Amino acid sequence: MAASKPDYYDILGVSKTANADDLKKAYRKQALEWHPDRHKDNKEAAEKRFKEINEAYQILSDTQKRQTYDQFGHEAFAPGGGAGRNPYGGGSGPFTYSYTTNGGQNPFGNTDFGDPFDIFEQFFGGNFRQAPRKPRYSLTLTFDEAVHGVEKEVELEGKRRTIKIPAGVDEGTRIDFGDFTLSMSVRPSNQFERDGADLYVKIEVPFSLAAIGGTFEVPTIEKPVKIKVRAGTQPGTMMRLRGQGVKNLRGNGRGDQYVRIQVTIPEKLTREQRNLVNEMKKSGL
Repeated sequence: MAASKPDYYDILGVSKTANADDLKKAYRKQALEWHPDRHKDNKEAAEKRFKEINEAYQILSDTQKRQTYDQFGHEAFAPGGGAGRNPYGGGSGPFTYSYTTNGGQNPFGNTDFGDPFDIFEQFFGGNFRQAPRKPRYSLTLTFDEAVHGVEKEVELEGKRRTIKIPAGVDEGTRIDFGDFTLSMSVRPSNQFERDGADLYVKIEVPFSLAAIGGTFEVPTIEKPVKIKVRAGTQPGTMMRLRGQGVKNLRGNGRGDQYVRIQVTIPEKLTREQRNLVNEMKKSGL
């Protein structure tokens, strides 16, 4: 845990054994005390503290995130750290953290609270801001819908509307539709891991192909492509497919796809195969 980052339990003033009610009471107390509108003489410092309180509560009130934090600390929610470490080795991986209130023990239901000032107003009531807030809704998409874009027919406030979701949205992406805002929740893929616009996939190739080389078909989000596996490819080798990732939501181009090669070792061999392996063994292979 980085020394510069305050401990979430210390921020809320609770022990590590605090239950959901303890956390809620502590959040009420701290958020009420540190709301920036109550510290107009030092609003910048109060705003920073208020956001820390909000962040701490969002993590500790979610059972799964709390367990991850207890095990890995702040590193778990930083790119490339702790539970968010790239499972394919090196650099930041596909498990990045962004605020979401789906699941867990969020006392506010399915409403989106990416802005800590909104969570305060919903929790305590009152009118700390003069401008009216737009209604916010949560929309759940499949992985394919998120990466390719989709048109959805939804019912909002008793009216049916057709909305267009652009390609490249991700977990926590917000889209302003003028009179309301949508926050995206994306179901994970069974095949791909995602890190922003980049994708990661693990592919198993037979031992013979890894040893002598050849071509192998790899899935992408568009269509399968054939890649060339070099002779002597080692397990864990990473290959990069440029431009085969997700479309950049803001900007041009697409991310890349990374393929990690896993070599399949057969559990059973025929007599002929065993003889061949023995010959390889004798020759030092």
